[in-house]
Amino acid sequence: MPLSRGAAAALSVVLLSLAAAGCADPASDPRTAGAGPAGAGPAASRDGAQGYCPLPEEQRGTPTPCATFDWNQRVKENHAYREPMAITEEQRAAAAPRAEALGAALKRLAATGTTEDGLRAAVGDALGLPAESVEVRGGGYDPLREVVVGGGEGKVCVNGGVDAAGAASAEVVGRTNDGTCLPGLGGH
Repeated sequence: MPLSRGAAAALSVVLLSLAAAGCADPASDPRTAGAGPAGAGPAASRDGAQGYCPLPEEQRGTPTPCATFDWNQRVKENHAYREPMAITEEQRAAAAPRAEALGAALKRLAATGTTEDGLRAAVGDALGLPAESVEVRGGGYDPLREVVVGGGEGKVCVNGGVDAAGAASAEVVGRTNDGTCLPGLGGH
């Protein structure tokens, strides 16, 4: 039989009262202690609860943290998704001709300039991939500067770029742990 709204509200109030009555006495919790005149010994808080504040001369050991904390390890773990997967020397050697072709295409485009679509098409041709699967980051297309590109199949990627001076480069790398050829930018 369902309860009426009034009965449900009354039951809720009773259950809440029972739950609150079962709480511990705040006086037994040392965290409720107020500071005494010298910051030591038993002290009463505003609500009359007693607590203990250690004397300054009492030597207490430094608490041991529950978990160790190494900032550099935390950053390394946090950025692990950017790390490349391991690839074999055979995989690297098999992709080397595509890296050479990508480097040549980027060098040519650095001298002439292009558009984003033109860059994707040229990189796709050099890597033997559809243009839509090419990853591009940057935005200086005419002239082609400060742009990185990447693409590949399986765990093997060929990434390249053109720096601010117009120098082109390309390399064979493992796909990142998050599944892209270009590492994530990260940051907060």
